Amino acid sequence: MAKHRVDGGRGRRPGVVTSTKRGGPGRGFWLALGLAVVVGIGLLGYLASRPKLTATTIDPNLPPMKAEGYLLGSPTAPVEVIEFADFECPSCGQFATLAEPDIRAKLVNTGKVRMRFMDFPLSMHPNTWDASLAAACANDQGKFWEMHDVIFQNQDRWNGEATRRPRSVLAEYAKGLGLDMSKYNACMDAETHRAQVQANQQEGERHQVNSTPTFLIGGKLYPGALAYDAFKKLIDAELAKAPSAADTTKATGADSGKAKAGAR
Repeated sequence: MAKHRVDGGRGRRPGVVTSTKRGGPGRGFWLALGLAVVVGIGLLGYLASRPKLTATTIDPNLPPMKAEGYLLGSPTAPVEVIEFADFECPSCGQFATLAEPDIRAKLVNTGKVRMRFMDFPLSMHPNTWDASLAAACANDQGKFWEMHDVIFQNQDRWNGEATRRPRSVLAEYAKGLGLDMSKYNACMDAETHRAQVQANQQEGERHQVNSTPTFLIGGKLYPGALAYDAFKKLIDAELAKAPSAADTTKATGADSGKAKAGAR
C-alpha cells in the first residue's frame, strides 16, 4: 500500500494528498505489452498464411510406375546427381539458368557427372503439373532437356502469376523446338505421363525431400539452389572416392552432355 503525506510545499495548495509511490505498472510497461501483442499477431498471421512446401496429393487411381526421371550425361559417369525440382519453383529456375550451364560444360560434358532430373511438383504452384507434362511429352520426341531449358528460361511467362492457362504458352515452346505438334498435343490432352510424374514425385517423398530444388549426391540430400562452386566441391569429394573411375570417363566428349530421349 502506498504511503501518503500531506504536501504543503510551495506551489501546491495546503492539504493536497499526494502519493510517494504510484500503484500499478507504468506507461513503459503498457507500451511494451502493446508492442508484444502486435508482434505476436503479426507472427501468427505469417505462420498461417505462408505457403506450405508440400507435394501434390497422390492420385491412387494412377497406375504405379518406377521412378526414372530424365538422364543427362554419360550413363557410366562415376557420380550421379539426382535433382528433385519443381518447374514453377523460382529457386529451381535460378539454379537452371545460373549454375547448371557451367555444371554441364565442366562436369557433365567431361564425363565426371551424370544428372538425373526428378519432377517434384508442389501444391503451392498451380501450373507446375502442366510444365512437367509438357517436358515429358517433349521427351517422347527426344527433346526433354531442350524443353526443360526453355521452360525455366521463361518461367515468368507461364507460371501462376502470369497466366491461368499455361498450356498455350508451353505449346509455343514445343513448336519452337520443332516438335510434331499433333503428337505433342495428343500427349498433353491425354496427360499421358501423369503417372510417371507422380512416380518421380513419390521417389522424392521416399527420400524425405521437403523443398525444391534438392540434390541427392553421394547418398546425402542438399537443399537449395547450389552455386557452381558449392556444387563442384561436393562432386570433387565424390570423385576423390573413385579417382580411377573419373580418369577412365574423362574423355567421353561433348556427346555425353546431350539429352537422350527415354534415357534412364
